[in-house]
Amino acid sequence: MRTVVVLVGNEFRRFAADKVAISLTFIVPLVLIYIFGNVFGVNSEERVPKGIPLAVVNQTDAPAPAAIISALQKEPAFKVITSHKDANGVERVLTEAEVREMMRAGDIRFALIFPADATSDSDVALKMKFLRNARNEIETETVDGLLQKTIFTAAPQALLASLQRLGANQVGSETMARFNHSLADAIARGFGGDPAKILHSIETGEFNIPGTTPTNTNGNSFLDRLIKIEREEIGGEHAKSPIATRSVGGYAVMFLLFSLTGASTSLFDEKKAGLYQRLLAAPVRRTHILWSKYIFGILLGVVQLLTLFVAGRVLFGVDITSNVFNLLLICLAAASACVAFGMLLAALAPTAAAANGMGTLLILTMSAVGGAWWPTSFMPPFMQQLSKFTIVYWSIEGFLRVLWANCNTRELLPVLAILLAFAAAANTISIWRFRHGQIFE
Repeated sequence: MRTVVVLVGNEFRRFAADKVAISLTFIVPLVLIYIFGNVFGVNSEERVPKGIPLAVVNQTDAPAPAAIISALQKEPAFKVITSHKDANGVERVLTEAEVREMMRAGDIRFALIFPADATSDSDVALKMKFLRNARNEIETETVDGLLQKTIFTAAPQALLASLQRLGANQVGSETMARFNHSLADAIARGFGGDPAKILHSIETGEFNIPGTTPTNTNGNSFLDRLIKIEREEIGGEHAKSPIATRSVGGYAVMFLLFSLTGASTSLFDEKKAGLYQRLLAAPVRRTHILWSKYIFGILLGVVQLLTLFVAGRVLFGVDITSNVFNLLLICLAAASACVAFGMLLAALAPTAAAANGMGTLLILTMSAVGGAWWPTSFMPPFMQQLSKFTIVYWSIEGFLRVLWANCNTRELLPVLAILLAFAAAANTISIWRFRHGQIFE
């Protein structure tokens, strides 16, 4: 038994000396648990997304739209945008045309428009348009539900006030006032209460009305007849499945990072086999070896991405042919950035095991934070900002602009520039490290 105890102790000492094993056993799960907890609102009172941009255009001065906009501004799930700065830096109120252009450019995905005839003296119903770019169905359905909840909660008061104005226009202000007083007195006599307060509630519409949430409304409900929401899709008209279009791109870039990181860290295995000593004895320089690795990685990455997208086409009907040139461009940029990431790990890590351990931690973290697993809007604001520093986020953004929005090359250039800038920065550090490191010795 003593021998077994000694051997167990040796196993623990070897484990404690293996930093990679420790990180994969403890650090990676803890990081992912933390991310999952923030996404799903563990220990949070409100398990809803935070700060989803929602553009609002109000083309009328009626009180009902103003009341709804005020309620939306108080809803933490939304970041209400009602104005923007023009080319001269002057703050101006958004117009419907500007909102539509912003949605086509991918700057926002949701907008609420109150037209000039949102309310009228001849009709008590409130009309509005909900514009949405449903490139992520999970996020879109969540926003749709939160928007309905806010509207159906805030609108009744304003609509009842509109009903008072409509009645005054039909029968006259004096007749409507006498009716309100009679109704307030009747309610006070029958149910108790202060007639003056009841009259104030009747005239302003400030009633606590139960059953006005979306879960208690249906196509035949009173509120559905009073609140008419016209929905319009902006973008993605040709896409058959938003979920498949997003999922294929997100998981493709995650597995691309794994495969290209593994290909880059093979530098350690080739050094151990003595390959570099033989190559450097021939008319081959270090830069030749690094360029061969980099070009091979890019070509492998492009082939892997295209293979996965072809599989998405066959299995789920993802349209990859209508914008194939831009798809090739974004695949090339994403592969370049992923290879550069793998080369950077190989340059910084002392061993292949350390590089693979760091790679696993960083790739899983970037995939979770970057939007490969769920919409980034489901994460806390600081994580949403952090996601924009990951290869995964910009690769998915590029895939969605090509496959979902069917963008042109000019619209894709900002994403291409960011991915290639990351590749250039990582390659610069890698080359410097390789020149001063031990990998070729």
